[in-house]
Amino acid sequence: MEQLVLDMGVVGRPNLDNFCAGANEAVLSHLRLWLGQSGGLQRSPVPTYLWGASGSGKTHLLKAVLVALQARGLLLGWLDGGEETPVEFNERWVAVLLDDVHAYGVSQQQTAFNWFVNAQTQQIPVLAAGSLPPADLKLRDDLRTRLGWGHVFALQTLSESERRAVLTANAQARGIVLRPEVLDFMLTRFSRDLGSLMELLDLMDAYALQTRRAVTIPLIKTMMDNA
Repeated sequence: MEQLVLDMGVVGRPNLDNFCAGANEAVLSHLRLWLGQSGGLQRSPVPTYLWGASGSGKTHLLKAVLVALQARGLLLGWLDGGEETPVEFNERWVAVLLDDVHAYGVSQQQTAFNWFVNAQTQQIPVLAAGSLPPADLKLRDDLRTRLGWGHVFALQTLSESERRAVLTANAQARGIVLRPEVLDFMLTRFSRDLGSLMELLDLMDAYALQTRRAVTIPLIKTMMDNA
């Protein structure tokens, strides 16, 4: 059989509607309001900080806000742990987004602090996320205190039953039947965070269509062998 080339990085664009809130409904409601205010240029100096374990949806939420604002043609600042050469603060930004703040090095902390000060001066909202509560972040004091000054939300990961329900519902929407043994295989052999599981579902769907086979454990194993 001809080997099929699979893009293991293919994921749908994040948005607030495809975020599975679970116990995080208050966070989702807050961000809908935040996004409406920021997009409508109703400025506020009060920051919002999200924290939680890997897979709790922090980056999904920040990127959902990024995508929504960019779709309106608005400019904003984005800084994450992988940015080597951050740009200067831009007064035309409508918001500042800081992701993975727990991973910031010295130069990134300096940039984040500079952006934060300028944003607060001009009442531009700041939305940030990290893996730890503000008090536990290993950051410079002036940045850490600013991150914890405003709205702080602790994100909860979905329970296993919620993950199963989300995967089943998304599979059904694609016309896929996920049998219990397939769900068990997905949850025990792959990363358990929902973003990775949804990416896996995307790949399974595409591979099943290409091979004209039902989604089974043998299909998943063959798919991974051919990736």
